Amino acid sequence: MAMYESEHTKFMREWMAKHPEEQSEQKKGRALWWDKPQSVEEQQRFREARVPVKPYYYDANH
Repeated sequence: MAMYESEHTKFMREWMAKHPEEQSEQKKGRALWWDKPQSVEEQQRFREARVPVKPYYYDANH
């Protein structure tokens, strides 16, 4: 049984195979936006700052 692969995924696989130098650029971009170290204190501040979500968001009476 074959797995479905979108046209975009096929294109990106072929493009990355033809341009292997782009993998280092991709890693730099990911490090810039996503891979950020977090301290335990920072994570604790995030947990404490959370605001509870209403059970039904659009209900103005609660």
